[in-house]
Amino acid sequence: MSTTHFTTPGVPALVGIKPAKLNPIGLQIIDYRGSKSTLCAGCGHNVVSERITEAFFEMGIQPERVMKMSGIGCSSKSPAYFMSRSFSFNAVHGRMPSVATGALLANKTMRSIGLSGDGDTASIGVGQFIHLMRRNVPMIYIVEDNGVYGLTKGQFSATADLGASLKNGIINDLPAIDICALAIQLGATFVGRSFSGDKKQLSAMLKAAVAHQGTVLIDVISPCVTFNDHDSSTKSYKYMQEHDEVVGEIGFVPHFDEISVDYDPATTTDVRLHDGSHLRLRKIHADYAPTDRARALNLLIETHTNGEVLTGIFYVDTQKPDFSTLLNTVDEPLATLPESRTRPSRAVLAEIMSSHA
Repeated sequence: MSTTHFTTPGVPALVGIKPAKLNPIGLQIIDYRGSKSTLCAGCGHNVVSERITEAFFEMGIQPERVMKMSGIGCSSKSPAYFMSRSFSFNAVHGRMPSVATGALLANKTMRSIGLSGDGDTASIGVGQFIHLMRRNVPMIYIVEDNGVYGLTKGQFSATADLGASLKNGIINDLPAIDICALAIQLGATFVGRSFSGDKKQLSAMLKAAVAHQGTVLIDVISPCVTFNDHDSSTKSYKYMQEHDEVVGEIGFVPHFDEISVDYDPATTTDVRLHDGSHLRLRKIHADYAPTDRARALNLLIETHTNGEVLTGIFYVDTQKPDFSTLLNTVDEPLATLPESRTRPSRAVLAEIMSSHA
């Protein structure tokens, strides 16, 4: 058997070690990793960070061209656990959407991913969340949804289901906000829900999200092992495993892979995303229609009424222009523009003033 030697100047030769896998831009997975997690062992948020790391690596996104945004809560720690070479901003509680919007308008050459919690998004930040969705800001917005406030000892959040109970026996008597239904109604162009325990589904969804140009909203049921993973919780690992209703199987072919036909056209929808990648959605649920906004909303309502948690990609619109396109912003980062392009000349000001005389 032959033995391969790999050498680096100044480093002893390694015998029998295979070279690390490289992505389309020549980087290793280690180039996309972050700091060691300080979250509770078993927290679903850690799994989300792992899937994000893999998605950006496999899609060949330059880490230095990514802005990571977060608000306040356990979810706000997540950006520290992936892509340490990317830019990161931890905003005030509930204010991440406005910070992300401003940053992307100032520099449309960057990509943005925001991590938020169900409290950060559906309570104190719901007003800003609404405007981010309706503007179709080009970013990936992930809600790490566990139904409780993990940093303040496990009180119910606005996504907690009616009738769910805490470990101490307190029953939730308020109806839940469905973040996905809200996002579809407001105008987000890529909306889905996944479960941190479903690696295959979440991975495919995140890679498709990277290829989409517009607002991506992914609600990830991410159980809180400290406060909300007991039998009477509707956001626990056990409950999700028993009540997960999958709308369809998700297949994804990145733009740099060969496109091959391996599906039944009668049951599968093929969506070409903005970078040339293909999202393939194989129908499982009888009424699945990923481009039908009204049907997606009705399906969410129906399954919730039946006590099921619908997962998968619910709605995709690749035709609606994103916020930067609507505002006709320049391609260059605003900070790099010369004064001649940002400050009107005296003649232009005089012309404006004379037109109002």
